[in-house]
Amino acid sequence: MQLLGHKLGWTATFGIVVVAINLCLMLFAPWIAPHGQNQIVADAWLTPNSQQWLGTDDLGRDMLTRLIFGARMSIGLALSATLLCFALGVSTGFTAAIAGGWVDTLLSRLVDLLLSMPLLIFAFMILSVMGTAIPVLILTVGILNSAIVYRLARSVAMGIVVQDYVEAARLRGEGLGWIMLREILPNAAPPLLAEFGLRFCFTFLLIAALSFLGLGVQPPNADWGSMVKDLSGMISLGSSAPFYPAGAIALLTIGVNFIVDWLLSIQSRGHGEGA
Repeated sequence: MQLLGHKLGWTATFGIVVVAINLCLMLFAPWIAPHGQNQIVADAWLTPNSQQWLGTDDLGRDMLTRLIFGARMSIGLALSATLLCFALGVSTGFTAAIAGGWVDTLLSRLVDLLLSMPLLIFAFMILSVMGTAIPVLILTVGILNSAIVYRLARSVAMGIVVQDYVEAARLRGEGLGWIMLREILPNAAPPLLAEFGLRFCFTFLLIAALSFLGLGVQPPNADWGSMVKDLSGMISLGSSAPFYPAGAIALLTIGVNFIVDWLLSIQSRGHGEGA
């Protein structure tokens, strides 16, 4: 199988299928799910049967429905936070590389400040004070992750801004926005695209961890992290229910990483052919 002229191995094919299925669940959850996400459909803790394929939870809600709506919430939040962190990180990283001087120094020291504390603890502190509303969650995770993206974007851009075509654009009088979007971004796209996949995974797992700790998505909304927390007590009773959301988290993470590995292999082959 090939995509964009590049042969896909089984791992990349598996990753693309997994991601495609999860994106469909995210986009079409209300039409795919058999019930409403908070609808009580039967008795609590029913085992899988012909009506409830994955059984029911502690309130009698359909587990499959909660899992599908959980995909919408978990993936949607992680994708929104990742897009935000890239918008902030790439723009500031490119600005630092182009401007240099005190601008570079100021932005880099601010990033060092953000990275001086472990990400999960920093997010825990902010959400404890600011609350756990979805916009606050997206902003907190996006801003904290943007520091890591800034470092990569600045490092890649530093190697591009010294090229002749960038200097020619400066001599033509092109502005900062033109140089960032037309000269640097197209040449920095491959490593940034691979980093986007990795950053999505880290963001996805961070939000799941926050939800598990009670500072992420709040009830009655379904997301995979909080589902693991709510169902974790059933392990001692021999129930497989906690493994449904945990398995969904693991499967999507593996699928995205397979795609990232494929993109990195394309990039390394491109460098080898260029040499």
